[in-house]
Amino acid sequence: MPSFDVVSELNAHEIANAVDQANREISQRFDFKDTGARFELEAFTVTLHAQVDFQLKQMLEILKLRLSKRGIDLACLDVREPQTTLSSARQDVLLKQGIDAETGKQVIRLLKDSKLKVQGGIQGEKVRVTGKQRDDLQAAIQLLRGAKVSLPLQFNNFRD
Repeated sequence: MPSFDVVSELNAHEIANAVDQANREISQRFDFKDTGARFELEAFTVTLHAQVDFQLKQMLEILKLRLSKRGIDLACLDVREPQTTLSSARQDVLLKQGIDAETGKQVIRLLKDSKLKVQGGIQGEKVRVTGKQRDDLQAAIQLLRGAKVSLPLQFNNFRD
């Protein structure tokens, strides 16, 4: 029976490249000279370090620009509140990946409401969609691409 998987994955290599480019841009910008502003990447969490809150906002825009140029959807960003002290400010940006149970249920509900002859099932951090005909699966992919889901979706493991 034909099937495919709906996943939400991020390319760690592209994220690392985007953070490196953002660090290089900050080191060359005049308004960030000798401020100690920097980006740190650790396991899908980017930490922004600066002296004041205003610089964090500028750094966040730089990071978003670099990520989008690298093909990473900005819908996966979870920007936390900045933490400021007298001498420094920092902010965490989480990069969400994997389909959680709530989003998986939403995807399955979209498929059932569409009256397509496909079935979906949650398997860990992905949703497996099966159907009898390849055309039904392709219609399901088109439906999910147009749907408003909180995470960016990719489709892989298409089997005939």
